[in-house]
Amino acid sequence: MEEKLANPAPLGLMGFGMTTVLLNIHNAGFFPIGSMILAMGAFYGGLAQIIAGILEYKKGNTFGVTAFTSYGLFWWTLVFILVFKNALPGNPEVFMGWYLFMWGLFTFFMWFGTFGKNRGIQFVFLSLTVLFWLLAIRDWTGSTAIGTLAGWEGIICGLSAIYLAMAEVLNEVHGRVVLPVGEIKKS
Repeated sequence: MEEKLANPAPLGLMGFGMTTVLLNIHNAGFFPIGSMILAMGAFYGGLAQIIAGILEYKKGNTFGVTAFTSYGLFWWTLVFILVFKNALPGNPEVFMGWYLFMWGLFTFFMWFGTFGKNRGIQFVFLSLTVLFWLLAIRDWTGSTAIGTLAGWEGIICGLSAIYLAMAEVLNEVHGRVVLPVGEIKKS
């Protein structure tokens, strides 16, 4: 008897998407960072994605395990850094810039792993790459304009992940395409 496994990707995508939207509403200048964003980062952005990554491992999905586990740990490290930012030596913004740049580099390479997958996941990874690099530039330059632009771009990125998560859930529940994700026809 073959065991049917549920798709853990919507859980990871929702954890990523909702947390990303909330953090970037802050980055866009709407409200200061606070415990709500930190809690979302630690638990829904962090823990939920790590759980999704572990479940992707059980399915044999190397891309999924690498993405969800890595980004779950990204949220945990980000929360830790934000809480203890004053403990960074020298200029904390420069260090944050390099931290964000490296996550952008990782995401850029992961974006290549989305080729052959649907357009929705390709957009999530490309827009996340842009987001990380905009945030790095903001921290290196101190530009509030770039920070605001990054915030708006991050809201779009997060909403795209939420859309993709809900498309995967609703399309599976209804057994048909309810929300299109830009499937790529395989020849």
